[in-house]
Amino acid sequence: MKLKNTLGLAIGSFVAMTSLGALAQGQGAVETEINYTNQWFNKDRHFDGDGQNPGARIGYFLTDDVSLDLKYNETHNTRGDVFNKNIKGSRTGLDATYHFGTVGDALRPYVSAGFAHDSQGQAFRGGRDHSTFANVGAGVKWYITDMFFARAGAELQHNIDANNTEGAVVLGLGMNFGGSGGKVAPAPAPVAEVCSDSDNDGVCDNVDKCPDTPANVTVDADGCPAVAEVVRVELDVKFDFDKSVVKPNSYGDIKNLADFMKQYPQTTTTVEGHTDSVGPDAYNQKLSERRANAVKQVLTQQYGIAPSRVDSVGYGKTRPVADNATEAGRAINRRVEAQVEAQAK
Repeated sequence: MKLKNTLGLAIGSFVAMTSLGALAQGQGAVETEINYTNQWFNKDRHFDGDGQNPGARIGYFLTDDVSLDLKYNETHNTRGDVFNKNIKGSRTGLDATYHFGTVGDALRPYVSAGFAHDSQGQAFRGGRDHSTFANVGAGVKWYITDMFFARAGAELQHNIDANNTEGAVVLGLGMNFGGSGGKVAPAPAPVAEVCSDSDNDGVCDNVDKCPDTPANVTVDADGCPAVAEVVRVELDVKFDFDKSVVKPNSYGDIKNLADFMKQYPQTTTTVEGHTDSVGPDAYNQKLSERRANAVKQVLTQQYGIAPSRVDSVGYGKTRPVADNATEAGRAINRRVEAQVEAQAK
C-alpha cells in the first residue's frame, strides 16, 4: 500500500465519522494523524544513514484512556552502505496506547506497546527483508483544541527475527472526533408525585392530603409541597453553538414553566440568556439576548403566557456556570435560565 492510499483512507474515515458524532475526545473517539519518523537502523541492516519515514496513523479509543492504533510508515532517503543502493520499504503496526490525565487536558502523556511488520529492500543483496518487531514507546499529545492535536514521541523496536534493536522518534499532527467527551450520564432526576383524579370524583387518587397541589411541584409522601411555604419551577434550555433557535426537546420544559405560571396567575418571570466564551463580547451579548427572546416567544406565543408577565435579558458570556476551556463546559454555558416562585395553596 502506498502512503497516498493510506492518507486517503484516513481522510475518508474522518469524513465518515464526522457524520456520526460531534467532535470530542474520550471513549468512542477516532484519531487520525499524519506523521514523520526519524528511524535509526541497526548496523546489521547495512543501511547508510537514518530513514526519514512519512506515515499515517488511525486510532480508536476503547475507553477514555486506552486506544488501539493502526499505523503505517514508508522508508525514504536511505541507501545501502555497500552498493549505495536506494532502500525503499514500509512498516505496518498495531499498538495499544494508554493515556495519562483526563479527557479535556491540554497535555496527555502516553505509553504504548505493540507489534509491527517490516518490509525493506536489502542493502547488499536482492529481494526484500521481512521482519517482525515488538515495540514500546512513550510521548505526549498536545490537544491544541478539542479537535486538533500534535504528538511527539519515541519508540524502542526489537527485531524478533534478527534479535537486534532499533529506535525512532516521531512527530505528528492529527484530529480527534466522535467520542463521549468524557461525559458521565447524569443521574435521573427524581420524579415528583402529582395529584391524579382518574375516576373524576374530584378527589386525588394517589395522595392523602393537599389535593390542590399543582403539577410539576415536588411533593412529599402525602402529596403536599415539599417546601412548606414556597413552590418553585426552574428552566434551563440549552442551545447549539452560535444558535438562538429553541430545540424541539426543550419545548416540554418550557411548557412545564408555562403550566406553573397558569396555575399561579400572579407570577412573573425573567428569562436570562447566556453564551460560552467563544467570540467577541459584543457579539455574544446580542446572541444571549436573541436566545432569551426566543424562549420568551415560546412562552408567550406557543403557550399563551401574557408578554407583560415575561421579561428577557442577555448576559453574554459574563456568567459562566462551567469551565469554558472544555467543549463540555461550553455546551453547559450556552443556555437560557428562568425560575418562578409562588406561595403554595
